[in-house]
Amino acid sequence: MKIFIGDLNKAFESRVRLGMMSILLVNDFVDFATLKEQLQITDGNLASHIAALEKLGYIEIKKQFIGKKPNTSYLATKAGKKAFAEHLDALEKLIKQSVE
Repeated sequence: MKIFIGDLNKAFESRVRLGMMSILLVNDFVDFATLKEQLQITDGNLASHIAALEKLGYIEIKKQFIGKKPNTSYLATKAGKKAFAEHLDALEKLIKQSVE
């Protein structure tokens, strides 16, 4: 069975989004500061990628106060986890196909 590049999810073409989803899959919730630090990107860059993934329904945003300080955290939705798993599966198949 041939796998084509079109089987990859365009939402995860960006290394930032790929990194975000990887981080979110292994954590329940991750706050903005942690994502920014782990990905080594600017606030604006992170915010734009968050908005794109939220629009697709791949991440959920949770806003709360810790003490009197606002805190925003993120988690991968069921749809996001499924889409990311399918993307990784397609990528793996593409790589295996290339070496055969």
